[in-house]
Amino acid sequence: MAIVELKVPSPGESITEVVIARWVKNTGDVVEKDEVIAEIDSDKATLTLNAEEAGKIEVLAGESDTVKVGQVVAKIDTSVKPEAKAEAPKAEKKAEDKKEEPKKEASSTAAPEKKSATGSEKSTYATGTPSVAAGKMMEENNIKASQINGTGKDGRITKQDVLAALSNGLPNAQEVLSNSWKGGRDKDRTKMTSLRKTVAKRLVSVKNETAMLTTFNEVDMSAIYAIRAKYKDKFKEVYGSNIGFMSFFTKAVTEALYHFPAVNAMIDGEEIVYNKYCDIGIAVSAPKGLMVPVLRNAELMSLAQIEAGIKDLAVKARDGKLTIADMEGGTFTITNGGVFGSMMSTPIINPPQSAILGMHNVVERPMAVNGQVVIRPMMYIALSYDHRIIDGRESVGFLVKVKEMLENPTRMLFGGKNAEEVLLGL
Repeated sequence: MAIVELKVPSPGESITEVVIARWVKNTGDVVEKDEVIAEIDSDKATLTLNAEEAGKIEVLAGESDTVKVGQVVAKIDTSVKPEAKAEAPKAEKKAEDKKEEPKKEASSTAAPEKKSATGSEKSTYATGTPSVAAGKMMEENNIKASQINGTGKDGRITKQDVLAALSNGLPNAQEVLSNSWKGGRDKDRTKMTSLRKTVAKRLVSVKNETAMLTTFNEVDMSAIYAIRAKYKDKFKEVYGSNIGFMSFFTKAVTEALYHFPAVNAMIDGEEIVYNKYCDIGIAVSAPKGLMVPVLRNAELMSLAQIEAGIKDLAVKARDGKLTIADMEGGTFTITNGGVFGSMMSTPIINPPQSAILGMHNVVERPMAVNGQVVIRPMMYIALSYDHRIIDGRESVGFLVKVKEMLENPTRMLFGGKNAEEVLLGL
């Protein structure tokens, strides 16, 4: 019998302990090679523990246990092999595809499933799955499956169930409330993850150790809206993705950082380090919390490359596959609270960086333009910065430069100047 020991991987330098967040597989389970068997929380990121060989596993540590890097937390008995996965016969699949919905339902109970050759009944539907007729009616009336109790076989939703829901009315406010708050006095305690504890410490240290200030401005998004409306179909056809606000903001930020290098700098001891490149941190929401992966050398990227880079990082964050390398070394961060409806905020600096730009939601507001009141899509933007190395002139100037380039996007092509200024050599 060959036994393979699985040891806790190192999440990065200076980290000696991690926490077993969740066991995906349990003792006695037979796994394939490279299959994920556990999730591990560290101070910097969530990692996965994968099976080095196929076989039956034995778990040696519990969930929420703190373990040392390099500690053996599971064993695999390689003498036990996974069963070969049998492919379903194609004929059976075709038969399932051709299965038709009964044309008439005599009662609130769905028509019985057809019997197999052996005479036994077999259902292929899960609880809450609507029939074809029911699904069409639900779509027409904007009804969700969660709003209806299926009375068909195995909880399947029938046409009669939808008709009954429509005739009786959908859940009223009191019923909805009763399905959320229960009116009890219970409490639930959950242990903070290593990542959440580290984030908490860092945020407090930023408030205590930096002279953080925030300055605000507003951007008329009309030009960006016009470009997206004009080229969105062509852009998607060529690059396979939509044009998002974040790519415009990232491009505008990289140009503004060139004109105001202190905003792209950081303090190291008694020295100020001026970065000659733009590694832009993009704050993204992930299951484990807010993560800030970094887009390297964003100053050299086109809008399409920025879009592709952001999409890749967002998918990795969603799937819990961000590595330490993905999140280290940023020189400036952009966070978009607007996707959650934020109107205005004061974002906190991501150390050791010296500034962060906050985007917010776009709201149509009356604006005075050339003596006329017009309705424009407006966004408030905020720059939080470390006043120890960034003066008010630089912070305000940086934000104004970002505003100028977003309201006149051609400036992004000419180093922050408009085409006429370039032509005149100004």
